[in-house]
Amino acid sequence: MTIPYPNIQPVPAITPVTPPSGAPRPRVTFLGTGYLGATYAICYAELGYEVLGFDVDADKIAKLNAGEVPIHEPGLDELLRRNLAAGRLRFSTDISEVADFGDVHFICVGTPQRADGMGADLSYVEASVTSLAQHLTRKALIVGKSTVPVGTAEWVEQLVGKHTPTDLGVEVAWSPEFLQEGFAVDDVLRPNRIVVGVKTEWANGMLYAAHKGVFDLAATEDREVPLVVTDFATAELVKVAANAFLATKISFINAMAEVCEAAGGDVTQLARAIGYDPRIGNRFLQAGLGFGGACLPKDIRAFQARAQELGAGEALRFLHEVDLINLRRRTRVLQLAADLLGRRSGPAGPDFSGTRIAVLGATFKPNTDDVRDAPALAVAALLAKSGADVHVYDPQGTENARRVAPELTYEASMNDAVTGADLVCVLTEWADFRNADPVVLGELAAGRKVVDGRNCLDSTLWTQAGWEYRGMGRP
Repeated sequence: MTIPYPNIQPVPAITPVTPPSGAPRPRVTFLGTGYLGATYAICYAELGYEVLGFDVDADKIAKLNAGEVPIHEPGLDELLRRNLAAGRLRFSTDISEVADFGDVHFICVGTPQRADGMGADLSYVEASVTSLAQHLTRKALIVGKSTVPVGTAEWVEQLVGKHTPTDLGVEVAWSPEFLQEGFAVDDVLRPNRIVVGVKTEWANGMLYAAHKGVFDLAATEDREVPLVVTDFATAELVKVAANAFLATKISFINAMAEVCEAAGGDVTQLARAIGYDPRIGNRFLQAGLGFGGACLPKDIRAFQARAQELGAGEALRFLHEVDLINLRRRTRVLQLAADLLGRRSGPAGPDFSGTRIAVLGATFKPNTDDVRDAPALAVAALLAKSGADVHVYDPQGTENARRVAPELTYEASMNDAVTGADLVCVLTEWADFRNADPVVLGELAAGRKVVDGRNCLDSTLWTQAGWEYRGMGRP
């Protein structure tokens, strides 16, 4: 039976479905054990499901089976070890084992930006779906979680039809993820909504059964988790639309920072004042170095590319400017650094030869080790390219940063990075940096000059400690 219209209901009332495996609850698999798949697999085992994670990377699978999380995410390592010990969770490189085990297969592979354009590279989605489909021997539900261009679910459905016998009745659905790095465990166990794109009541029932642990936990905690049941296209658009909105909000306040810098205003006070308006809200109104990471930058570009293919490119033209505003904030740090160090900027930018600069932060946000498209690391590389001797410290991201930017010098502590520095740039808002004692750091630095790329420091405290302070969009 086709579901004709979106159904939004805090307390779902859906016809129960018996899993094809005959198990009391659906057995769930997660294909791809990167940040997304590993987090979901571990958390769903914590909810009581039998879970099998799959990846082609044998080293990653070995580490997970040994109780080692390949990423830094608060609380995840403890959950991994607990559920491995309980026997609810395991990981494999054998796709036939995955096909035999699972009732609901979640596709969690990466969809990076294509090397030849702005669109999303769907080769990992195609490879995982095709490989799984060829090994299925009974009815199952394949569910996309990866962030993809609208229309991908229909294409996946065609792939499944091509590689599985019709009489198996394998179905496809889409259920986007909304994880925030640093808060991902709670985002899986206690999501603020669940969105599913389905075509049949069976798929809807299977997905409800696969999420029942989430609803049961919410009931014990006296919460509700809204469920949005909709069509494929809408489910796919929800994630990219949400990311586009957040990116726009961040770039808006950074555009206001540019105006404040020209007019002598203070963007932190401006953001606070407009944030009191409930129509606007204060979240994501922190001006600074801009957004990065594995999602927002590539997702807004892929969204523009797909809209262009659909003939709706004009509707998303503003996202190009959102992207440009975001990237401009990185070069603004170099301008502030040149100002503090008395270096003039030529056609190729400022020359920092002979200076030592401490960069505090390499990850794109705190509480993660993810340096993908990290503004902090990009700025550190730009400073080094301009002649500076750059010393980087990050509480969790050093090893990943070293692989991406080996030309930089990495220190084991904040004090080591700051010692002898002519300038300190705070580029990721780790609590260690926000709470640092400017008096102590001032005794280590060669020059008490600081660029606050995240507007996370107490400017009064640092100024009183003798530092020359520059923020983003602040007088």
